[in-house]
Amino acid sequence: MLILLVASSKDPASMNIKERVLNKYPFAKTGEVYQENPLYSAEMNGKQIQLATLREEAVYAQNLLEHFKNVTLVIFLSRHSSQSGKPTLSVHTTGNFSDAGLGGLARTLSIAPAKAMGDALKALDGFRTEMKLNYDVSYECTHHGPSLDVPTMFIELGSSPKQWQDPNAAEAVAKAAVEAVINFQQSDQTAVLGIGGPHYNPKFTKMTLENEALFGHMISKHALPNVNTEILRQCLQKTQEKVSHAILDWKGITSKDKPQILAALAEIKLEYKKA
Repeated sequence: MLILLVASSKDPASMNIKERVLNKYPFAKTGEVYQENPLYSAEMNGKQIQLATLREEAVYAQNLLEHFKNVTLVIFLSRHSSQSGKPTLSVHTTGNFSDAGLGGLARTLSIAPAKAMGDALKALDGFRTEMKLNYDVSYECTHHGPSLDVPTMFIELGSSPKQWQDPNAAEAVAKAAVEAVINFQQSDQTAVLGIGGPHYNPKFTKMTLENEALFGHMISKHALPNVNTEILRQCLQKTQEKVSHAILDWKGITSKDKPQILAALAEIKLEYKKA
């Protein structure tokens, strides 16, 4: 059973976070390399962890699991970019609701580790307060590649080059990633599917930070025209925990998308609540 932390040499924030992981935790070189970069390993809380570094951007790591076997969780340490440039620490799972414009496979999701994502989100929020970081903490909705058949998540530092170089924010991301790793287990908690609202969903984020729900896949309002029963079934099947119901950000769903979403939920017999 192996947990994989993945950095990318193409990504300045990722390399910043990786440096904090190696400085702060007992990782040692294994003597092996992956994509010409040394592999590191550590054991924490009885868990075997490896840290790999890609030569490519993380979104294109579709073949990662051809090299690493028996992986139970993949956490990508990544930069986050947005036009607003707002300082943000974020967490999300991966996959595409439509075509594979940015890595992964078309209309194919990774497995969402709801509890691990919730642990990372709460840890980021805690470290933000403790370290007095002037950053937002947020879930992002499911997007981009890779599309992997194991629990997969990104923890990101953004949203502009200034933040990517920030050693304190990088340390918060490193510590949140390790927190998610050491607490990782098969959980008997249930998860919910989030539907609607913006890409950075404040309602879903607040619900997890206040221990009201753990979110697996989250579908932003922009992706809803691509969503049908097949995609919703994938959201259920590809969540590590059992999905008990959906939470609809009701005001964040357009009136033209509401009928098809409600019909699809009825067809897969998934109950829903409105946020």
